[in-house]
Amino acid sequence: MKYLKGKYQPKNIKKYEGDPTQIYHRSSWELSVMLWCDTNPNVIKWSSENVIVPYLSPIDKKIHRYFIDFKIKFKNHKTILVELKPYNQTQEPQRKKKITKKYLEEFLTYVKNKAKWKSANEYALDKNYEFQIWTEKTLKNLNIPILTKLSKS
Repeated sequence: MKYLKGKYQPKNIKKYEGDPTQIYHRSSWELSVMLWCDTNPNVIKWSSENVIVPYLSPIDKKIHRYFIDFKIKFKNHKTILVELKPYNQTQEPQRKKKITKKYLEEFLTYVKNKAKWKSANEYALDKNYEFQIWTEKTLKNLNIPILTKLSKS
């Protein structure tokens, strides 16, 4: 994921749930989804990192807070919680003959993410929402162009 950090100023302020002056993106993918939500006529409400779900980390056995990337409500009343991740981070890393430091880091991140996603899915079901993980493939299928540079807002 190519990183592009900054502040987002929505064009349709009334669609944003939360403080529209405090919307930050940490990647070009997040910026692209923000613009899509802001301008998509089928999206009636959206927020970024406003849904916080507790989860038990299998790494340290402690409760942590998971800030879900997006909450999106559509005209059809469906609400989804969205986590953006590169496709390769949604798959368990392939173990090689020799266990490397990189493999261990990727494996621990994957295990932690699986715990987050399990808690997010349970939270979503409890609220009658749906939890989805969007990758670069999802963005392409939704025709969301990945922005590569900031325009003046």
